[in-house]
Amino acid sequence: MKCPFCGCLESKVIDSRPTDDEEKIRRRRECISCAKRFTTFEAIETIPLVVIKKDKTREPFSKDKIMKGLIRACEKRPVSVADMEKIVGDVEAVLFNSLEKEITTEYIGELVMEALKHIDEVAYVRYASVHRQFKDINSLYEEVAKLLKKG
Repeated sequence: MKCPFCGCLESKVIDSRPTDDEEKIRRRRECISCAKRFTTFEAIETIPLVVIKKDKTREPFSKDKIMKGLIRACEKRPVSVADMEKIVGDVEAVLFNSLEKEITTEYIGELVMEALKHIDEVAYVRYASVHRQFKDINSLYEEVAKLLKKG
C-alpha cells in the first residue's frame, strides 16, 4: 500500500476491524519509511451484473426489483419480511457465484419461484402469474395442478 505522505510502498498493518455495516475492513497502517499512520478500507470486488429482459434490453441488476415483486406476491400472505429478504439474498448469492456477467430475467424469476414454492404456494402462484405471463385461466390451472401433484 502506497503511503499518502512519502509515497513509500512498504507499510505494516497496526489494527484491522470491520466497518459498522460489515461490508468493508478498516485497516490502520504505519509507513515503514516515515512512520506516519493512515487508514485504508478493504472491500470485496463484485462483478457488475447486467440483466437481459424479455424484450432483449439490458439494465443493471437490482435486488430492489426482486424485493418489490416479492412484496406484491406476498401481500396479505403470512410471509415475513425476513423470509423475503432471505430469498433476495439467496438469489443474489446464486447470481454472483455463477460468475456470469449477464443474467436473464427468466433465470432470476425461476430462482425466486423455486424459493417461494417452499414458503407459500399462493405467493408462488401470484409471482408465477406475472413472471410466466399466464394468458388464460387454463395456464393458471396447469401451474396449480403441477403444485398439487408435487404436494
